[in-house]
Amino acid sequence: MSTPVLKKIYQEKVVPELKKSLGLENPHVVPNLEKIVINSAIRSEAPKEWVPEVVKEIAKITGQQPVVTKAGKSIANFKLRAGQPNGVKVTLRGAAMWDFLYKFIAIVLPSIRDFRGVGNRFDGAGNYSYGVVDHTIFPEVTVDPGRKNIGMDITIVTTAKDDKSGRELLKLLGMPFRKTAAEQAAAAAAANK
Repeated sequence: MSTPVLKKIYQEKVVPELKKSLGLENPHVVPNLEKIVINSAIRSEAPKEWVPEVVKEIAKITGQQPVVTKAGKSIANFKLRAGQPNGVKVTLRGAAMWDFLYKFIAIVLPSIRDFRGVGNRFDGAGNYSYGVVDHTIFPEVTVDPGRKNIGMDITIVTTAKDDKSGRELLKLLGMPFRKTAAEQAAAAAAANK
């Protein structure tokens, strides 16, 4: 079995660069990807046939069979009953994780119209989440006029200890982040010289 393309890039280019930029000596403490979790919510008023459709689409996108999550307790304000399906999730690890992230960075994000980069918000522990409103940006999905869009959250969990390390890891892997205010100011200052 061959090593995924993005994992090779990580091993050959990203690890040495992270060791240098973060001042790390031990290669075992260099931030790495742990898992990618894809989660899609299902509204309580959605028809029952919608759940298998969402499962089928998420399975097509990830190449792995997702799990249907169910409500733990009833909440009247949300018209939610205990045991009612309220979402679909899948956790990718290993080669499937590396392949999905490569596809997401190299194919999916560049295909978004008027794409100007992803946001810079991390969770404080080096993990990154990106919300997808329309699942038809993935190449595995065929676009039918009558089909409803499926939204999802893609969470990239890293072994980084802080946001700076996590951002540096994803940036070196090719994640197209928008420039922060500090980076824009530095670029403007360099252009004025």
